[in-house]
Amino acid sequence: MSSERVAAIVGVAESDLGETPGKTVLQLQAQAATAALFDAGFEKGDVDALFTAGNWAWAPNLMLAEYLQIQPKYTDGTNIGGSSFEAHLGHAVAGIRAGLFDVALITYGSTQRSDRLRNKIPPYVTLTEQYERSFGLPMPVGAYALAAMRHMYQYGTTSEQLAEIAVATRKWAMMNEKAMMRQPIEIEDVLSSRLIAEPLHLLDCCLVTDGGGAVVVASPTAAKRARKTPVWVLGHGEIHTHNTISNMPDLTVTGARESGKRAFEMAGVRHSEIDVVEIYDSFTITVLLTLEALGFCQPGEGGAFVSRQRTAPGGDFPMNTNGGGLSYCHPGMYGIFLLIEATRQLRGECGERQVKNARLALVNGTGGVLSSTATAILGRD
Repeated sequence: MSSERVAAIVGVAESDLGETPGKTVLQLQAQAATAALFDAGFEKGDVDALFTAGNWAWAPNLMLAEYLQIQPKYTDGTNIGGSSFEAHLGHAVAGIRAGLFDVALITYGSTQRSDRLRNKIPPYVTLTEQYERSFGLPMPVGAYALAAMRHMYQYGTTSEQLAEIAVATRKWAMMNEKAMMRQPIEIEDVLSSRLIAEPLHLLDCCLVTDGGGAVVVASPTAAKRARKTPVWVLGHGEIHTHNTISNMPDLTVTGARESGKRAFEMAGVRHSEIDVVEIYDSFTITVLLTLEALGFCQPGEGGAFVSRQRTAPGGDFPMNTNGGGLSYCHPGMYGIFLLIEATRQLRGECGERQVKNARLALVNGTGGVLSSTATAILGRD
């Protein structure tokens, strides 16, 4: 690991997860933020930068800061979907490098399950959106189904290979007491679950849950007084390529090809050195496309790469070790939970599901309809 130590993750935490009737988005964020600051050994008064994303308020940063009773001197409300928090991490590193602040708090919260918001149609559509949802394309699953069908046509990928991802991820969830879905499943269970948008079955799709998370990022000076071992941000890259699926340049190639390349170059590490991988799994096809785009395998080889439960506990490619969005939780924008799990793995805190001697982790968030990606490489000393 040769990257300069500019900033480190020093605290992580979730809020209550699953279904949280009676709790607001602000309460979930505050719960997670308080726990993450305690995890770091910091106080609210230490926070001088605030990052959040979501569509639950006109100005989420203003409302959250007021609710937490902090007045940050730097704020960032970048919203590029589920990858926003990996983007926030990179922005926090840049801000710390520039000397703008020392301690950043990144938060997210959602009550989409309790509020039954997931499938509500927005009151308006704009630009190319008018040619998709309005004509019956179910969103977002329909967009991912198009990508899956194209990959199958182009490379011969099968539903069984996609199911390998769901089954392996569930095996990790079975070792995580916080996971919403812990019952064992087999490939046949995935294939026999009802079709949601062909070729994606119910068990190819992420959960719909409530929940929140928080991450505390600190400068090297601030990290010296953290309660736990800092997890350093070694590399980062981000990109967004389109808004609607009809404008995706290539349905089989995500922006992770670019964001991942930049993250690896910045970190100065090789693919073979990564010990644990946390990849946004809104759908099984998201994972397969991301693995290819990041360069862990060649285009069209993703199906073979994940076969024979390679990514499951005991496999040689530990991935989505908390159970992922497919089995652990998915409150609409899942990216912050990737950072939480990667940090815990590198700190050796994951108990039964701990990846032995994990020193380097790759996190990749995806947002929109394969629209944005942000990649981070994390390491411990």
